[in-house]
Amino acid sequence: MSTSQLTNHTDPKTPRATMLCCECGTPIDGSQGLVMCYDCIKLRADITKDIPREANVSFCRDCERWLQPPGQWVRANLESRELLAICLRRLKGLNKVRLIDASFIWTEPHSRRIKVKVTVQGEAMMNTIIQQTFEVEYVVVAMQCRDCARSFTANTWKATVQIRQKVPHKRTFLYLEQLILKNNAHVDTISIKEAKDGLDFFYEQKNHAVKMVDFLNSNVPVKFKKSEELVSQDSHTGTSSYKFSYSVELVPICKDDLVVLPKKISKALGNISQFVLCSKVSTTVQFLDPTTLQTADLSAQVYWRTPFSALADVSQLVEFIVLDVELTNKSAGNRVLADVTIARASDLGVNDQEYYVKTHLGGILHAGDSVMGYFIANSNYNSDLFDSLKYDYVPDVVLVKKLYPKKAKKSRNWKLKRMAKEHGDIVASHDYTSSKVEKQEMERAEKDYELFLEQLEEDEDLRHNVNLYKTGMANQDIEGEEENEFSDDEEAPKVDVDELLDELDDLALDEEAEIEEQD
Repeated sequence: MSTSQLTNHTDPKTPRATMLCCECGTPIDGSQGLVMCYDCIKLRADITKDIPREANVSFCRDCERWLQPPGQWVRANLESRELLAICLRRLKGLNKVRLIDASFIWTEPHSRRIKVKVTVQGEAMMNTIIQQTFEVEYVVVAMQCRDCARSFTANTWKATVQIRQKVPHKRTFLYLEQLILKNNAHVDTISIKEAKDGLDFFYEQKNHAVKMVDFLNSNVPVKFKKSEELVSQDSHTGTSSYKFSYSVELVPICKDDLVVLPKKISKALGNISQFVLCSKVSTTVQFLDPTTLQTADLSAQVYWRTPFSALADVSQLVEFIVLDVELTNKSAGNRVLADVTIARASDLGVNDQEYYVKTHLGGILHAGDSVMGYFIANSNYNSDLFDSLKYDYVPDVVLVKKLYPKKAKKSRNWKLKRMAKEHGDIVASHDYTSSKVEKQEMERAEKDYELFLEQLEEDEDLRHNVNLYKTGMANQDIEGEEENEFSDDEEAPKVDVDELLDELDDLALDEEAEIEEQD
């Protein structure tokens, strides 16, 4: 063969050998070894024969989660990308072809059917790639996930955290609830039950309970004990199943409580007076001497070595009227020491009994204001520590906080979130006496909640650990109403709108926290 002939054979413009399709007679390129045209191959070949047209997906009717094999349950909305990924993972044989596109076909939400349109590419014959589209129908199988199934049976929890505080009110637990919600520390909790003097948190794993105990220990003054109970034991494998209980007790002293310190502790705290107020509770308990403005912090470890209780709480406060205020040159932060002349509100018009006291509220008190305080001269305390004090050093009245007029309190433009709790069987029977007790408990709980809200309004530092959310009033123009309501007392406490959060913003923060926890 000559060189010219070789050149002609390699010339791309030279017509190639053709042959007729064995099905339709269409001329095709025979050099590729094909006997059918592309259209006939598409009609004859089926690259999706190994992919089923029907499948099942599992759905938990209680928690509304979908099963992602082998054992993970995830949340996904209908026609979402997450649900589409779960459906495609259920298709066997999909890994043998190339997935091009997938989308949902609308079905009735209550039909328990999900249809997906899938487009794939694959090799039907040698050097021949075809694309096909088909539909897959999924049957939604309603069932219970493992977590929901365990919640309806006995022995559902492996660890519990029992939080207790021996005080006659629930304000500490209201603050603790908001602290837990702000830090999202309750995400691993199976259930929360109310109990006498506290709350019980139940967990599926021991490390979740340990995490909760560490959170409490780093935010409030507590002590805790650990105990375990043997549930079952396998003598053949040597394995045992235990239940773990963590008993957490909070220091029974709250903000604004009147306290008499043991003499030894008062000397250890910088020789502070034994007769003090509790000004703040964080990881430590802070005490304030209202006559000298001296403060001292008591750690939980030192307290539990020699525990003592409060002499009086805020439920025993009495209203007084300020007659005269004389400031001194001593101040510490926002506290100003002053000599105040007061009279009990119930004594006005009855007698002329006046009391002269030193107080830390000199910066906010004026003549004519109402103030709440402990009336020591007219009280009888059953306390050995109080009896040991020298009578000359005990004041007649200890002022605690300023009382703002009721008319200055408008409907709040903010609200709090609450945790879902199950009420424990504190009352055994349901007779008339029990219902009366329950009604009293509800009234007491509502009063404690209102006092907690007032405390949030008055204490800006306390609001830093709490998420406040906007209500409908926060978005309205109420400047004129505020001027009318606060005309008598412009210093009445209120929450700035800039401190409030939208619920949508909080949902976004919760989702980010869940993503970080999963990572």
